[in-house]
Amino acid sequence: MDKKPYDPSEIEQRLYQEWEDSGLFTPDDGSESYSLAIPPPNVTGTLHMGHGFQNAIMDCLIRYYRMSGKNTLWQVGTDHAGIATEMVVERRLNAEGKSKNDIGREAFEKEVWNWKKYSGNKITSQLRRLGSSLDWSTERFTLDDEYQHAVLGAFIQLFEEGLIYQGKRLVNWDPVLETSLSDLEVINKDLTIKIWEIKYQLEGTDEFVTIATTRPETLFGDMALAVNPDDKRFAHLVGQNAEIPLCNRVIPIVADDYVDAEFGTGVVKITPGHDFNDYELGKRHGLHLNESLQCHVGDESAFSPISILNKAVEIIGVAPKKFHGMDRFEARKLLLKDLEKEKFLVSEKEYESTLPYGDRSDQILEPLLTDQWYVDAKTLAKPAIEAVKSKEIQFVPANWEKTYFQWMNNIQDWCISRQLWWGHRIPIWYDESNTPYAGFSEKDVRDKHNLNGTLRQEDDVLDTWFSSSLWTFATMGWPKKNEKLNLFHPTTTLVTGFDIIFFWVARMIMMTKHFIKEVPFKEVYITGLIKDENGQKMSKSKGNILDPIDLIDGVSLDELLAKRTEGMMQPQLKEKIIKQTKKQFPEGIESYGTDALRYTFYSLASPGRDINFDIGRIKGYRNFCNKIWNAFRFIEMQVTNHSYQPGESSGNILSDWMGSKIHQTAENCQTHIKQYRFDLASAEIYELVWSNFCDWYIEFNKVAIQNSEDANQTNNLIGNLITNFYSILELLHPFMPFITEELSSKLANLAKVEKLGFMVESGFAHSRASNKKTEQQLDEIISIISALRAIRAENQNIKNEILNLIISNDLNSEMQSVISKNEAMIAGIAKLDGIEFSDKIPAEAIEKTVDGYKLIIPLEGLIDPEEEMMRLQKELADVENDLKIINSKLANEQFTSKAPPAVVEKEKAKVLDAESKKALLEKSIAKLQP
Repeated sequence: MDKKPYDPSEIEQRLYQEWEDSGLFTPDDGSESYSLAIPPPNVTGTLHMGHGFQNAIMDCLIRYYRMSGKNTLWQVGTDHAGIATEMVVERRLNAEGKSKNDIGREAFEKEVWNWKKYSGNKITSQLRRLGSSLDWSTERFTLDDEYQHAVLGAFIQLFEEGLIYQGKRLVNWDPVLETSLSDLEVINKDLTIKIWEIKYQLEGTDEFVTIATTRPETLFGDMALAVNPDDKRFAHLVGQNAEIPLCNRVIPIVADDYVDAEFGTGVVKITPGHDFNDYELGKRHGLHLNESLQCHVGDESAFSPISILNKAVEIIGVAPKKFHGMDRFEARKLLLKDLEKEKFLVSEKEYESTLPYGDRSDQILEPLLTDQWYVDAKTLAKPAIEAVKSKEIQFVPANWEKTYFQWMNNIQDWCISRQLWWGHRIPIWYDESNTPYAGFSEKDVRDKHNLNGTLRQEDDVLDTWFSSSLWTFATMGWPKKNEKLNLFHPTTTLVTGFDIIFFWVARMIMMTKHFIKEVPFKEVYITGLIKDENGQKMSKSKGNILDPIDLIDGVSLDELLAKRTEGMMQPQLKEKIIKQTKKQFPEGIESYGTDALRYTFYSLASPGRDINFDIGRIKGYRNFCNKIWNAFRFIEMQVTNHSYQPGESSGNILSDWMGSKIHQTAENCQTHIKQYRFDLASAEIYELVWSNFCDWYIEFNKVAIQNSEDANQTNNLIGNLITNFYSILELLHPFMPFITEELSSKLANLAKVEKLGFMVESGFAHSRASNKKTEQQLDEIISIISALRAIRAENQNIKNEILNLIISNDLNSEMQSVISKNEAMIAGIAKLDGIEFSDKIPAEAIEKTVDGYKLIIPLEGLIDPEEEMMRLQKELADVENDLKIINSKLANEQFTSKAPPAVVEKEKAKVLDAESKKALLEKSIAKLQP
C-alpha cells in the first residue's frame, strides 16, 4: 500500500509531459466543436497572477467541454511584443557599449531573434506549469512566416481599399524609445508638480492677461489664447491679439466652450501641436501661421498645427534660436529664468496633477505631431457595433456591452505605426516622388505597378495590436481556407480582462468582420483584476506582486526579496518593500501546487468582479487536496485489508445516496460553467467532496464495512466506494487536473482494471444517476446524527457516553423502516446502544425536535442529577460574572471612545457568545429541576 502523503511536486511536471507526449490536446476529427484562442502573452515575458487566473478559467472550460464530448481546440501562441522585446535587447547592447544604430537594422533584428530563442520558452513553460491543455502542435508566433504573411496581406488589402492612410497627427510619444505608444502603454501617475502663472501682453496696449501652465516650454508653440464665450470678464478680449512672451509672435484670442471659466485664471494657452485637447480646439478655429509666422484664425481646412519639439523632444522650429537643440526640461529651466528676469513670471506653486509615463521606459511622454499610418476605424466599427447589438457576440457580464458601445460609437482613427525595428515592417515602398505603394516585397510592388527607378521601404513597423487583431483566424491559417477554420472558427469564447476591451477585443471584432465576414468569438467572458488581500492593485512599486509559479513551487525569502526589488533605484522604497515582504512571508512562500492555486482562482471568480487574493485561501485548498488524497488512502486501505476483488456492484442506500449527490452536483456544475460561475461550481464540488463524500460517505462505509456479514457485502461496499470516487475525480478534473489524473491511475490499479486513456477523455461524472428518494432518506439520517452530535455538544456530561435513542412516532413509518434497517450503521456512527420508536418520554430525558418529530435521550443511569445541577449552576455563575465584567467595560464611555473599533466589536462579540452559553445552561438546568 502506498503510504506517501500528497506531494504535488512529484506528479505535476511528470503528468504534463505525459499529456503532451500523447498528443492529448490536439483536436479530434468531426463532432461538434468548442474552441478558445489564448490571448497571446509576450514571448519574452513572464506570467503574472492575471495570466494565471485567466488560463485557469480557459483550461477548466476546454477540459469540461472535451469531457462533454466536444471536439476541442485551445489555440496557443505568443506575441512578438515590439516595444518590450526591443527595449530588452537594446539594454543588452548598451551594456556591451553598443547601440542598435551602431550595428544597423539587419544585425539588430538578428540580435532580437537570438534573444527570442534564448528567452522565449520561459512563458510557454509557465503555461505548461499551470496545467494548460493547449494544442502545442499548432503553436503560433506573430512573427512566424505564415502569420507575417497574413498580417502584411491584411495591411495591403486595407490600403488598397482606402481604409489605411498616412497622416500627421498628435500621438503619445516616448522620448526614450522614440516611438508612438498606444493608450494602453501609457501609465498615468498622480504627482505633485509645479504650475506657473505667466503674463501675456495684449498687442498694442499695456494690458496683460495671465495664464497658468504646467509645461511653460510649450509656449513656444502657442497658436492662440482662449476664453469661455460666457465669461464676461474677458468678452472684450475676443478678436484681439496677444504677444507670446520672449517670442516676437502674436496669437489671436478666441472664445470656445472647452474653456472652464472657473479653472485657473479663466484664460488658457492653446498649443495644438503639443496637447490633444488643444489640437481639437485649434482645428475648430482653423489656427495656422502665415508667412511671417504670425498666427491667424480660419476655417477648419486651414488648420495647420506647429511643432516645437523633435523626436528626441529637443526644442526646434519657431522657438527662439537660443533654445534650439535643448532638451524640453533644460529649456524649461532657462525659459523660467528669462520670464522672471523680464517680469512675465507671476507665480510658481505646487499642483496635484496626473502625468503620462511610458510603461516600458518610465519616462514622461510628450504629445507630438508625427507622420503616422492610420486605419479608418469609423468605417470598420459599424459592422462590429452591429455584431454586439444583434447578440451575434455576447458579453458576460452583459454590462460591459455599454463600455464597448461607448468606445465604438466615439472611435477615432487608429494609429498603427510604431517607430521600431522589431516587428512587421510596414509593406509600403515609396518611389522617387514619395508616392506610397503596398506589396509583399519590392519585386511585388514593381511588378504590380510597373515601376522603375529607386524604391524606398517604409522604416516603421506595425503596432502589435494590429497584428494581434487578426489572432483568431490568422492562427488557423487565413488567408488560406482550410478545415481548421471551418471547424473551429468563430471560436466559442474569449476570456480576457476589461482593460483591453477596446485595444484588442473591439479591434478583433472589427478586423474579423471585415476580412472573413464573421465574428471572432461568440461570447466574451470579462474577468476581474487580481488584487492583493487588501484590495490593492498588484504592482512592483507597492511590493505586493505574487508570481503564480512561486505559489505553485514555493520560493525562499531571499529569492522573493530579489524578485520584488530587482532594478529598484529608490533606497527608501526598496527598504519599505523588504520590510513589508519579511513581515508577510518571514520564511518565503510555501509550495502549494497547481491544483490548490487553480481552485483558489475558481472560488473567487465571480463574473466581472475584482478578486482580492488572500494567501489563506490557497492554504485551505491545499488542505482540500490533502483531503482528496486521504480519501483515496482510505479506499486503498479497504481494498488491501479486505482482499477486494473487482466485480459488478449492486446498489445500496449509501451508494445510491452518494451517486445521487454526484449527479445533482454535476448537473448544477454544468449550468454554472456555462454561465461562467466558477465560484458557484467550485463551492458545490467542495461541499460534495469534503462534506458528503469524506465526512459522511466514508464514515458510513467505515461502519458498514466493519459490520459487514460476508465478503460479498464487503466487496460490494468497496466497489461502490471506488465507483463513486472515480466519479468525484471526473467532476473535479477540469478544476484540479493533476491530483485527479494521478489518483485515477492509482484507482484503476487498485480496482485491477485497465485505465482507458486520460481523465480528459472520460465523461463529466456521467456514470451516476439521480435517486431523490434514497437521497432524502439518508439526508434524514444525517440530520438525526447531526442533531445527536449537537445534543452532546450542548450537554458536556454525556459527550462521550453510549446513548439510547428514542424517536417519536411523528416520524413516518417508511422512514422508521429505513432507520431500523440501517440501525447498526447509525448506532456505530452516533455511538448509540440502540434505537426505538415510541411516544413515551422518560422522566429524566433530553429532547430535541427535528423536522416535526422528537429525538429523546433517556438520562437514567447516565448522570447524577444533583452533581450535574451543581456543576451547571457553578458554570452559569461563572458565565454571568463574565457578562457583568464585559458589560461594565462596554458601559464605560472612556473605553468605547478611546479603544480601537475592532477591540470594541470584539468585546460585543464576547457578550453575544456569553449570552448564548447562558441560555443553554439555563435550559439544561430547567430540565433537571423537578
